[in-house]
Amino acid sequence: MAEILVLYYSRGGSVARLARQIARGVAQQPGMSARLRSVPPVASVTQQTQPPVPDEGAPYVEPRDLVECAGLILGSPTRFGNMAAPLKHFLDGLGAEWASGTLVDKPAAVFTSTASQHGGQESTLLSMQIPLLHHGCVIVGIPFTEPALSTTGGGGTPYGASHVAGSEDNPQPSEEEATLARALGKRVARLAQQLARQP
Repeated sequence: MAEILVLYYSRGGSVARLARQIARGVAQQPGMSARLRSVPPVASVTQQTQPPVPDEGAPYVEPRDLVECAGLILGSPTRFGNMAAPLKHFLDGLGAEWASGTLVDKPAAVFTSTASQHGGQESTLLSMQIPLLHHGCVIVGIPFTEPALSTTGGGGTPYGASHVAGSEDNPQPSEEEATLARALGKRVARLAQQLARQP
């Protein structure tokens, strides 16, 4: 069974919950499953290291996860309209994978969460797509044929799945946000299968 790597950084839990919805969508595609992985936080003290296994949540990503995946879906909370530092730090360290073409022709998508309705979701999603383009990925979004994209009162964009936590910092995606996250996961899984069949 082929796997889609759902790789994220989550501090408050919103991105992790969205990742689980995306993984459910991946699993809706016959013959596909999701591999949930996270990136460790970064510290201003460079000598400080994280334990090799996080206390809770998805395991930390390893280089083989990128090699073995049939597609990649990246998630991060928004930090002033950009991806969070831990995910950027991880992506900045992928020089060897870029040089060897590890991710070339693999479908890739992105997802995010913000506290506010206009908290920079779309710019964050676009910022995560740029390094994926440099790696030769095939960028996947959410088309407007998904009805929830036109009716959502919270997150959800054509650039990727998203969630608005609101002033109470609610980490649980709304039903429309969850629907769009599952649709994105399923679409990446389906396209991974189609690309794998190409000569």
